[in-house]
Amino acid sequence: MRGRMGDGPASEGRGDEGWREMGWRAAAVAAVLCTSVVGTSVVGTSAFASEASSASPSSSYGFAPDVRPIVGATQPAEARTLRFGGSYRSSLPRAATRYYRLELDADSNAYVSATAVPRTDDKLSLSDGLKVSVRTADGHSCSTQTARFGSSGSPQPITASGARTTSPRTPLCTDGGTYYVVVERVGTAASPAGDWDLELTAVTEPGLRQTGEAIAPRSWDSATPTPLTGEAHPLTGGSGFARAAFLGQGVWRTELSPGQTLFYRVPVDWGQQLSAKAELDPTSGDARGYTADALDLTLYNPVRATVEDADRGYDGTRRAAALAPVPPVDYRNRYTGIPRVKGMRFAGSYFLTVHLSAAVADDFGDGPFGLTLRVRIKGAAQDGPGYAGQSVPGNLFQVGPRERAAGGELGTGSGDNAMKALAVSGIGAGTVLLAVLGVWTLTARRRAAVQMRARAQNPTA
Repeated sequence: MRGRMGDGPASEGRGDEGWREMGWRAAAVAAVLCTSVVGTSVVGTSAFASEASSASPSSSYGFAPDVRPIVGATQPAEARTLRFGGSYRSSLPRAATRYYRLELDADSNAYVSATAVPRTDDKLSLSDGLKVSVRTADGHSCSTQTARFGSSGSPQPITASGARTTSPRTPLCTDGGTYYVVVERVGTAASPAGDWDLELTAVTEPGLRQTGEAIAPRSWDSATPTPLTGEAHPLTGGSGFARAAFLGQGVWRTELSPGQTLFYRVPVDWGQQLSAKAELDPTSGDARGYTADALDLTLYNPVRATVEDADRGYDGTRRAAALAPVPPVDYRNRYTGIPRVKGMRFAGSYFLTVHLSAAVADDFGDGPFGLTLRVRIKGAAQDGPGYAGQSVPGNLFQVGPRERAAGGELGTGSGDNAMKALAVSGIGAGTVLLAVLGVWTLTARRRAAVQMRARAQNPTA
């Protein structure tokens, strides 16, 4: 074969030195191509950052690095389309309603989420919150969910979700075509006047190759699990869903300041059962007081729909918030009306968020406070339900090889730090590779010059 090593005219007269040169050349070209890909990604992210920073100046929420701006419409006819698999950044004024468009087929389930990020100095009440609905073009409601800040009124990211499902089917929402996502800011006339930032996502779930019985599992182990013990490993949480830190089963340690929210991503496969507990260290000072709903632990499923949450007050002693038992992940969990069971309907990355109320600082200082997370994943992974196609984005309802090796190796750093390391390593590697390419080019030119002089001196060689 022409060009194959050691065979034919392509290798004639080159010897070992010639092949080393070809190897350097191929390696350099491949390296530059790889650097171009990484460089393009980093430059593209930086360019977008000039339009919209990854976190609002008034909050610490970390938006997705590939987030795209979108303006919510004040009426359905002007709504812009949310593309599946993308992340969008928008805003929501006080007492406002905003519309976004979805184009759906008749077979896939579609899920949307909206995360509202108030300003850190907002004074919030129990009635303040976010409402998300999915409606047909005729105005029929397919789903509605409202999320509120709770009695603590602590400014924090809150998420509400909506869905158009074909399994189970929802009346008047089975046809393909245009649907609308309606995002509303709820509250009273005393609600904060400033706009809230919004992060929006839209995903699809394909139908099944073969449909089974539309009945939720009749029984599962609902006993409160024994919390894990053992040495705690340090792990800093991420600042948003897209920047959540990966963690697996184990005991994890970090620090949390009043008003801060940490995000973690936990892989849970089909047939596996998740439990989690968050423990806040006692204060090191002599301060006395009590903060209601001080520590909040929330579990979200892969489409960012709320599964379960737990909160505890804080009086300066060690306090813990533990999730109520949830069932093993099963496709058929969607056929129940119990929210914490219904939410465990997908395999994939579940999210744990931990928030410490800003009011804790009033009695116990600015911290930070020590936090321990105890996460247990019970049961062996099982086969999935047999999807007829692929989700958008791809592999959303799967646990990949890296995630499948859940354990200490997953807890290597926060999502934010991992992204920074990727960018820095990409730029650093690119610089080194360009230097190598420069050396190779100079060496090749010198070798060519030597060969030309030798041929001129001995033309018959």
